[in-house]
Amino acid sequence: MITTPAMWGLLAEFDSPEAILAAARRVKSAGYRRFDAHTPYPVDGLPAELGMRRSRIGSIVLIGGLVGAAVGFWMQFYSMAIDYPLNVGGKPLNSWPAFIPITFEVLILIAALSAFLGMLFLNGLPQPHHPLFGVPRFSRASQDRFFLSIEAADPLFDLEATRGLLEALQPIGGVILVPETEPTSEELEKEETGVGAKTEEPVAV
Repeated sequence: MITTPAMWGLLAEFDSPEAILAAARRVKSAGYRRFDAHTPYPVDGLPAELGMRRSRIGSIVLIGGLVGAAVGFWMQFYSMAIDYPLNVGGKPLNSWPAFIPITFEVLILIAALSAFLGMLFLNGLPQPHHPLFGVPRFSRASQDRFFLSIEAADPLFDLEATRGLLEALQPIGGVILVPETEPTSEELEKEETGVGAKTEEPVAV
């Protein structure tokens, strides 16, 4: 594997959804698995080319809703029939029809919280920083550009071979090498004064 400890991976920029879709298909067919696409809006067919599995958020919400319903019902049953039983007009202590509104409300509450927290967990959020944020042009991924990244951690990653594969896709501005971390202010100062080793920056290679 031809890589440096400071390298996160390679990044290529494209100008159309058709181009990014074709690029993802080519990279997938080459055997890469740790790659991703970054687009300003959903591209039809791209999740399949990226090998994305069906979201588990639905199952998480279902489980959360069932737990919420059980908690809501048990909370009322325990207080009315076990902890402080109260005979109201000869009604049974377990007057379950009266428990349904609160049971439903707690079901919705826990299901909504499960959806929110599950989304954060499955997406690996919050993520204050990512190596791609150090690439100036990457800000256009939320505007009008389409990016494809391949991580150096991929078993098939080889700097020259992977760069050649991306260059064959004819990206805009060449292939960009993405370092693992951004240079610190001290490292930038050393580089400007010529002291110490030169730090790596996101550059087209």
